[in-house]
Amino acid sequence: MIDTSELVRKLKTTGATRIALQFPEGLKRDAPGVASLLRDAGFFVVVSGDPCYGACDLATELLGMVDLVVHFGHSPLDDTPCIIYDPYRMDIDTEVLGIVIPHLSSTDIGLITTVQHTHMIPAITKYLASRGITCHSVHGGTRAPNPGQVLGCSYGAARDCQKDEILFIGTGRFHPLGVRLATGARVVALDPYCRTVEIVSTDRFLRRRFALIEVAKTAKNFGIILTLKSGQKRQQLAERLASMSKNAFVVALHEVSPDELLNLGFSCYVNTACPRLAYDDQERFSVPLISPQEFEIVCGSRTFEDYQIDEIT
Repeated sequence: MIDTSELVRKLKTTGATRIALQFPEGLKRDAPGVASLLRDAGFFVVVSGDPCYGACDLATELLGMVDLVVHFGHSPLDDTPCIIYDPYRMDIDTEVLGIVIPHLSSTDIGLITTVQHTHMIPAITKYLASRGITCHSVHGGTRAPNPGQVLGCSYGAARDCQKDEILFIGTGRFHPLGVRLATGARVVALDPYCRTVEIVSTDRFLRRRFALIEVAKTAKNFGIILTLKSGQKRQQLAERLASMSKNAFVVALHEVSPDELLNLGFSCYVNTACPRLAYDDQERFSVPLISPQEFEIVCGSRTFEDYQIDEIT
């Protein structure tokens, strides 16, 4: 359950009386309890029920009926007014780091993680230093304000640490895979809850993307997806891509879903919204959904040997 005590104190200082709450999918079940506690503290509360994929997907449309939106689970991407961020923190037992040490090939490494664990970086760094391993965690740009923080759309913290080996701590395969593609470094991924260690390989991912690009080359037309979500809207990129083919057209959407794309009828889509849509969700779509860089390969302005993962900077 989300701790609301500090949040209530912060909200009281703003003078706001009407509050909207926005939760990512993994925290939505906390909504009734948090809403109840804030109502008991004297606030009028509205809960956003729409899908939320990150701080790039703010419920700013609710600001017409409330004073503030509280966005849970993520750190800020920008200084959008009337938004309060309440990142969700998850502790890690540093003793689990013992299982990753035998898999490290260097004693001078980069250390990265997701926002849930960035508060643990000093403790992780201290533990590994006591075992003779020096860790480097740097800021990765405005989209990732915490040292060592990476997002599914931004790997600056991994790239800017300039190390040949990087330790990723967190769950899932997408972030460490993205780090490997973005940096070319050796990436060791530790899942601190499943207690598993993986040396990240991109071979299978690249084979699948190559096959998808080959299918995309046979498409009769292309829909260049332009999302209307505040932190994902890349209009200049979408328009540039549309200019690369006489059969490409910008398609503006708020929510990118298989049903919406199927109804539109394009034979291939190019995703300028959240990069993870093209990589993680391809199997949900009945036609190819490719990244901007993959579309450049289709159009012949980039080779597959120059493959790059899509990022929002």
